[in-house]
Amino acid sequence: MYEPKLTPELQQWVREEFFELCQVNGELRLELTKDGEIIIMPLTDGLTGSNNADICCELALWDRQAKLGETFDLSTGFNLPNGATRSPDASWVAQDRWDALSEAEKKQFPPLCPDFVIELMSETDSLVPAQKKMEEWLENGARLGWLFFPNDEKAFIYRPGKPVEEINSYNQLLSGGDVLSDFTFDPKILK
Repeated sequence: MYEPKLTPELQQWVREEFFELCQVNGELRLELTKDGEIIIMPLTDGLTGSNNADICCELALWDRQAKLGETFDLSTGFNLPNGATRSPDASWVAQDRWDALSEAEKKQFPPLCPDFVIELMSETDSLVPAQKKMEEWLENGARLGWLFFPNDEKAFIYRPGKPVEEINSYNQLLSGGDVLSDFTFDPKILK
């Protein structure tokens, strides 16, 4: 079976067309895999939406005080080095990396991987695809990632070059470590 390879020129064309597709279909939440497959992301249920809002709010409030970068919600797509366009549930980019982008790049899907990503799972999500997405974030340059399963009170902490850390209850604060200086998050706020 023939599988076309995406040359850099074709990849750029796909990204431009994908951006236009997203703009014309703003009611849809879409992602693009590194192989050019379009994924339609389902709308979230009310509880997941509330949890997403809480996570973004906590991150944005910390960053408003720290003034170290930019916080993004789940509607922001990022053009990753591997050719994918992905959207985490919440993310953060260090200020120097954000400032290095042109105004035109900021008005498209930014061509970078966030330094920090959060993915929040709902009842209908499964573990293996979520873990693969988290690994993809790390492979593309994320320095820290948190994957939450609120129903089971589980969290997985992803760091480059380190084994995934599994938290089996929400009895501890999570730390942003050296990526998000002085940022802590209490997963107990997740419902």
